[in-house]
Amino acid sequence: MSCALQLVILRSNVCHVNSLLSLARQTLHRRALSSFPKLSRSLKESYRLLQLPEEGSSTPAEVKEAYLRMAKLYHPDSGAATADSALFARVEEAYRAVLAHHSQSRNRRAAAEVEEEDNLKGVAPQHRHYLSYEGLGAGTLSQRERQYRQFRVDRAVEQVLDYRQREFERAAASEGAMVERDMRQRSRKIKITQAVERLVEDLIQESMARGDFQNLSGAGKPLNKFEHNPYSDPMTHNLNRILIDNGYQPPWIITQREIRETTELLRTKLLKGRTRLGEPMTPRESSQWKQLCNSVGGELVKLNKMVDNFNLIVPMLSSQMVHFSLEREIKRAEKRAHKHRHEIEKERQIEIEKSKEENLRLNASQRKSLLSWIQNLLLRGSK
Repeated sequence: MSCALQLVILRSNVCHVNSLLSLARQTLHRRALSSFPKLSRSLKESYRLLQLPEEGSSTPAEVKEAYLRMAKLYHPDSGAATADSALFARVEEAYRAVLAHHSQSRNRRAAAEVEEEDNLKGVAPQHRHYLSYEGLGAGTLSQRERQYRQFRVDRAVEQVLDYRQREFERAAASEGAMVERDMRQRSRKIKITQAVERLVEDLIQESMARGDFQNLSGAGKPLNKFEHNPYSDPMTHNLNRILIDNGYQPPWIITQREIRETTELLRTKLLKGRTRLGEPMTPRESSQWKQLCNSVGGELVKLNKMVDNFNLIVPMLSSQMVHFSLEREIKRAEKRAHKHRHEIEKERQIEIEKSKEENLRLNASQRKSLLSWIQNLLLRGSK
């Protein structure tokens, strides 16, 4: 019984609070409406000039649209028959006055809502006093909640940006330390190189003082120049000759030779493999040929990477190479296999004929030796 009585009392309190809230809203709304000043005569004239309702119910977009419509009619540069600079100046002043009135009305409404919210705090339920939202936002509770959520999102974004900025600064500081360390290492290497150069120069001077360079072949004679290219720098030619004589080769020359040798090996491998197989091929021979082509294809991938590296370092554009194609190499091997097979058959026949001639020569020599032995034997018997 006591519980039911408490429920009834609680419900009556809630109804009383709701009635107080509704009365407070109504009084504040009337006060806000009464506090708004009436439109002045000049403002009414501005609304009339822009062809807008005087109640102020138009939105900023509608005001802007009306201003653009009037500007097209009265702007001096519009080219219309109704162009009038004085009337356009009045339209522009009216547009600014209407915009100012809209902004003032919006500020008054916001102030009225804030005042309403402040007045409602005294009659609001107790739990609403805790919805402070850190003192941020304006408007109703739902509007303040949305504004507070947006504030938290913006604050989180700012914190993330600050964290990233600190990380970038830390990375830049570490990178600067690495650059400074690299500079120290580079300066140290330069110092070491200079010290080695001074040491070598001192050794050369000591050897010259001892006379170690006096008994050299060709001492005091000019260096032989390249005669096949007289238009190039003689010093460059002499340096090239010295490098060649000492076995030096540029990296692109070495890479070119490796590409040439690898290509020759792969083509020989394909040609020999196709020559061993019959014409036409059996299913077993076809599978063997496919396996051989797949293995050569893997090696061609490596060869093409070598070609890319060669094209990057070769000094002449005309010396660059194109990629090797497996299909092109297979067609080349199949085309040359028939001719190679005939050449092998000819060589085999020549070897067979040579072996026959050697056998005949051997048989003839054996007959001669046998006849001579028989003759000697008969001569011995007759004696």
